[in-house]
Amino acid sequence: MSLTGSVFLDSGYQVCVKKTYLNHTFISGNKLSKLKYNILEAKNLKKTTLVTFGGAYSNHIAAVAVAGKENGFKTIGVIRGEELHSKINENPTLLFSQESGMQFKFITREEYRNKTTDCFLENLKKEFGDFYLIPEGGTNILAVKGCEEILEKEDEVYDYICCPVGTGGTISGIINASFAHQKILGFPALKGDFLQEEISKFTTKTNWELITDYHFGGYAKVNAELIDFINQFKKQNNIPLDPVYTGKMLFGIRDLISKGFFPKGSKILIIHTGGLQGIPGMNTVLKKKNLPLIQ
Repeated sequence: MSLTGSVFLDSGYQVCVKKTYLNHTFISGNKLSKLKYNILEAKNLKKTTLVTFGGAYSNHIAAVAVAGKENGFKTIGVIRGEELHSKINENPTLLFSQESGMQFKFITREEYRNKTTDCFLENLKKEFGDFYLIPEGGTNILAVKGCEEILEKEDEVYDYICCPVGTGGTISGIINASFAHQKILGFPALKGDFLQEEISKFTTKTNWELITDYHFGGYAKVNAELIDFINQFKKQNNIPLDPVYTGKMLFGIRDLISKGFFPKGSKILIIHTGGLQGIPGMNTVLKKKNLPLIQ
């Protein structure tokens, strides 16, 4: 759909949103794409348990919990922050995931940094038996394959494709599926330059760029200006935005348009990757900080 907000109407550009968050009630947006071929592979390998990693309000954790339930897998979520063990009922994401059948293993942040080591994974196997491992954020070769299906033939008309970036899997798939004339712009939710290298592991194309000025201080960091933008955007366009990924991307796109970043007349496609399940959790945090809530 085209955007109706005055910022975009008056800009002289065609700006449209691909609302992938409507593809599933719970495993919405890019998470469905990332998990599609991983679930198929787990079935092919005759695994019965899925193990993955995430933080307190992880969209990925919630998506794996539901995907596991729908496909007959036991699910284990290794959660960063052992103090969360006693706070599940206060955390909408963890509570929802638990109600969807996920079992948790809470570990310290120091342990979490070692989660990909052979020693850590061997200990997980001793505790939970044979399992299919899905990495944090879901990004692997199979996830990228699924995300290549986000772009469709009808999207060839666009000059620019804009996508939020977490672990790099979604944008890698979009880059691989992009048409020769298109430029792919990624808006990282995290600080740091490591994503450049991560994305390059999954694609050989060079028609992409990371726009690193709109992370608002880092992952899950927000302020009143961003929340106000998210609420106004929803009011104008009837499109909800999450504060970690899509909200920051749209804020950035508006700013880039105002600065003349895009050539006049450009056709811009925005990939809305979902993440909406995280809004209640973020509102819990915002309320404690006496900041405006996401409507």
